[in-house]
Amino acid sequence: MKILVCISNVPDTTSKINFTENNTQFDTNGVQFVINPNDEFGLTRAMWFKEKQGATVHVATVGQAQVEPTMRKALAIGADEAIRVDAEPTDGFFVAEQLAAVVKNGGYDLVIAGRESIDYNGGMVPGIMASLLDMNFVNTCIGLEIEGDQAKAVREIDGGKETLATHLPLIVGGQKGLVEESDLRIPNMRGIMMARKKSLNVVEPVSAEQSTKDVTFEKPAPKGPVKLVDDVDELINLLHKEAKAI
Repeated sequence: MKILVCISNVPDTTSKINFTENNTQFDTNGVQFVINPNDEFGLTRAMWFKEKQGATVHVATVGQAQVEPTMRKALAIGADEAIRVDAEPTDGFFVAEQLAAVVKNGGYDLVIAGRESIDYNGGMVPGIMASLLDMNFVNTCIGLEIEGDQAKAVREIDGGKETLATHLPLIVGGQKGLVEESDLRIPNMRGIMMARKKSLNVVEPVSAEQSTKDVTFEKPAPKGPVKLVDDVDELINLLHKEAKAI
């Protein structure tokens, strides 16, 4: 089985976010970037298939040279090969078209992508890929078993879970639950050393229109000051007249 894990390079949630150029550009100065958490669950599940079923695991992303440390981390975790599409990922449809081309050229049986990235939270890339490639698709996936060319996937739905039977080739939009958080891999020294010898291929983007663009960014409004109340009647009055909560 040949698996492709789609990786997004996203800011660490502990990083302080700022914008420049009149709030039209994201300021990357001082920002630590990591593997998108939803993708990390997918990568860990792919590593299980590699170890238990002998699968080959590749990772791919759309980005410029600054994303390569993130790709190297994926290689250190255990991926066999990395592919970087040399383009700025400014539009979800554009990213999906680039990754779809990688899938088509690589002949992958299973594609694992995060259901969404934590920077833009668009949640569109895996579904668009499946449509472009005419492949089976399971989103919000929290469980996946493969036997031959048959797959059993569990996905999260409102109020519960749904178990689906399908077949390869398959694209899944994974999330927390695909593996346990405690099972996420941390690169060890041996993995880091081996990653230096593994292939990180840079490919040119296919022709695709970027249909949308970011016009402006806006931070959430700062929280107001805390008001301490030690009288129940005053608290009820404030909740009713100011907070409009009751």
